[in-house]
Amino acid sequence: MESAILQYHVLAHSTRLHSRPPTIPEKILTPGWSFRSLCSSGLTRRHHVRFATRCTMRTGIDSANSPRNKNNTAVEVDTAASKARRLAGPSPDKAATSTTSSRGLVLDLGPAGSWDSAEVGSPVVKRYVGDNEERWYMWYHGRSLGEEENGVGDRDSIGLATSCNGVHWLRGEGRVVRSCGEAGMVMECRENWWAFDTESIRPAAQVVMSSPMYSSVYWLYYTGYSSDEVVVNFPGRPVSNPERSLNRKVLRSLPGLACSQDGRHWARIEGDHHSGALLDVGSGSEWDSLFIAGPQVVVHGSDDVRMYYHSFDRERGRYAVGLARSRDGIRWVKCGKIAVEGDGPTGSFDEAGIKSVSVVKNGRDGTYLMAYEAVAADARTSIGIAISEDGLGCWRKVGEGPALEASGTDGWDNWGVGSPCLVPMDGHEDEWRIYYVGTDLGGRTGIGMAISNGSDMGSFQRWSGISL
Repeated sequence: MESAILQYHVLAHSTRLHSRPPTIPEKILTPGWSFRSLCSSGLTRRHHVRFATRCTMRTGIDSANSPRNKNNTAVEVDTAASKARRLAGPSPDKAATSTTSSRGLVLDLGPAGSWDSAEVGSPVVKRYVGDNEERWYMWYHGRSLGEEENGVGDRDSIGLATSCNGVHWLRGEGRVVRSCGEAGMVMECRENWWAFDTESIRPAAQVVMSSPMYSSVYWLYYTGYSSDEVVVNFPGRPVSNPERSLNRKVLRSLPGLACSQDGRHWARIEGDHHSGALLDVGSGSEWDSLFIAGPQVVVHGSDDVRMYYHSFDRERGRYAVGLARSRDGIRWVKCGKIAVEGDGPTGSFDEAGIKSVSVVKNGRDGTYLMAYEAVAADARTSIGIAISEDGLGCWRKVGEGPALEASGTDGWDNWGVGSPCLVPMDGHEDEWRIYYVGTDLGGRTGIGMAISNGSDMGSFQRWSGISL
């Protein structure tokens, strides 16, 4: 690799990224954006790379981590060994009872003692289509119960689950992924006192950057939370960051970036902010002065990368979504709040604002679709859909109410649904999926999936095991 490409600052030991990604699918849906443009746009020593794990990625090494290892597949196949792994459905001691409906649930809490046994959420789902198979990746955050030996038991980490159909997911049994064919936890909080992501990390968006010379590299945009608490003085409006039903703390959060060649071993890329983040909060009375969360990134063109993020506007007392733009995906310029038609009138399902958006460009007509978490006055959440001609101007709501709301009293997600991830089902006429976080009345979380009603984006139905 040319010396001018990246200056790596590696934690713990020296490791090099090479041009050949070990396990990225051959026929991958990549944006028309060159990884070389990143290198030529000024990614120098200011943008240090810090490795999240200690797994070597050099080619030609005869080990479990080697991309030449025959067992090194991007998604585990349904072999006898993989069947023996624990499936991602409800664990025996926590599964939905006969009086509780699990309709739509695709990823429950992990088994007792696992890294994701207390909470799961923030699904970022990608579907890759090859000649004879589909490969699905889900990055999500998880949390364990109590304090672990290293003191991170109450912190969110990021993990990976894999699937062949987007419904039945395989999750790793171990705590940390150590080979390129595994699933499990892939990224933890940092311990550096100056970093912005010492308390919790949650995935928000994943894109693939590629060029003929350097092949494909996964980029993961995530929210990092520090231990700094911010004060929200707005009576009658419960606010939490990160969102956690039994915890109303508001922590300072900022967007971060990590890259990987296999989706499992991640290297953080330091932004211009002194903490390593990509953006800073607004100053003074600006609408995003409290925190920045949920960086959803869309590659619009070769030099036009867009980030949609949310914060809490304390002057208006509601959540709002902002837009930032970049030429290289690292240095960003804020463009202000986006406008959504019918801005949460009194008594509406989004009276307290919108947050945690998922934006996708519709390949059929070139419009932009946004799935968003709508917050009601009582803090209960649902999912709405909006559409924009160019992704910049005014967004129009699809329908007068939510596209997906909390289930009935016996449902596993009967308190609220949110953190949507919108996935187009290319090859399936007029079909979209939403992966989402569901919460019950007791605060228990899970990840669910709903399917659009044909081309009607204003209505999604929970998956029921039919028509797969």
